[in-house]
Amino acid sequence: MNVPNHVAIILDGNGRWAKAKGMPRTYGHAAGAKNVEPICRAAYDLGIKYLTLYAFSTENWKRPKEEVSTLMKLLGNYVKKCMKLSVENNMRVRFIGDLSGIPQKLNEAIHLLEETSKDFTGLQLQIAINYGGRDEILRATKKAYKRLQDEGKEIDELTEDMISSMLDTGEIPDPDLMIRTSGEERLSNFLLWQLAYAEFYFTPTPWPDFNREALELAIQEYDRRNRRFGGI
Repeated sequence: MNVPNHVAIILDGNGRWAKAKGMPRTYGHAAGAKNVEPICRAAYDLGIKYLTLYAFSTENWKRPKEEVSTLMKLLGNYVKKCMKLSVENNMRVRFIGDLSGIPQKLNEAIHLLEETSKDFTGLQLQIAINYGGRDEILRATKKAYKRLQDEGKEIDELTEDMISSMLDTGEIPDPDLMIRTSGEERLSNFLLWQLAYAEFYFTPTPWPDFNREALELAIQEYDRRNRRFGGI
């Protein structure tokens, strides 16, 4: 079976999953956080090298204060837990997004985890926090323009490769497969540049219920598709 090298997942449906059970949205977010570890293990076992998860978008700040606070707490707890998992499983962890916009304590924990795992060669996990695709492209373009200025070059010398290298994901290959859980069929400002040639897979399964079998189904669908580039 043709397994994608890089899978990106929009973790959607936590709140609706909780509501269906008569529970608050925060209950769903807690369940969703617990599901990250088994999906990481499943991805690695299935031969996926890179896994990128959309955990908190730039738009999520608009949610109710209590919900945002819970999300930040869950992220902080996960980062601490992830340190042990990373070391035990040789898993490298990177964070993408505008990290200057998150609480200092969480930022410090993220930096420590990234430094600790930077040479690990197992699953390469990227977690998007305070991330927005348009914001990322804008930041990357500004960085690329500054490099041109520093090198005394003209704007006409700006290239796609230069912008790609300035993205938060500049060190890793673009995703081959994007999965969105819970039935919505849109990108929601996720990896807008990087998903240009990815296959999209939408499932009605909410994130807390998305398991190894659901991931395998997505890969099987990916394997059935005849991927062509450049109209060939």
